[in-house]
Amino acid sequence: MTVPAMGKLEWRPAAEVPELLGEPVRAALGDRPGYAVAIDPALADTATFCAEYDVPMAASANCVVVHGKRAGESTYAAVMVLATHRADVNGVVRKHLGVRKISFAAQDDAVSRTGMEYGGITPIGLPTDWPVLVDEAVAQAGPVVIGSGIRGSKVLIDGAELAELPTATVLALGSPA
Repeated sequence: MTVPAMGKLEWRPAAEVPELLGEPVRAALGDRPGYAVAIDPALADTATFCAEYDVPMAASANCVVVHGKRAGESTYAAVMVLATHRADVNGVVRKHLGVRKISFAAQDDAVSRTGMEYGGITPIGLPTDWPVLVDEAVAQAGPVVIGSGIRGSKVLIDGAELAELPTATVLALGSPA
């Protein structure tokens, strides 16, 4: 297995370093090809991470948790966009989910519902009834750096793998920031 180069990091097959994955991520990654690396948790935020570890922003994908409501019903979803893009949450995402109101989930709500650390939330290992909306640019990007479920590490995986997650839908939902 050829370990990819990305930034100034020494990536290892995720299966060899399960301690670098949050519990839900470890359980859900299965046999998907992915790599993991330990990082300084204080540098987990995307812009800081990319600058410190020399990873292009265009090779980093962010996962945001959104919460929508309609007629008293709540819907949670994950939205994946490249770090260089902004998701159209109030337009494309809201319409796709069929909700009247939508917002970013509160930090404590996102953490408790995902079982992941804030700043490490990722689409792999989310509750099985959550839609995962993947921007088409992520699906076509090739290898992207995403969260690992904890702040102290990152995962490197092909964006096309994210599009293959069981509840994933690929949409044109991002635009350059």
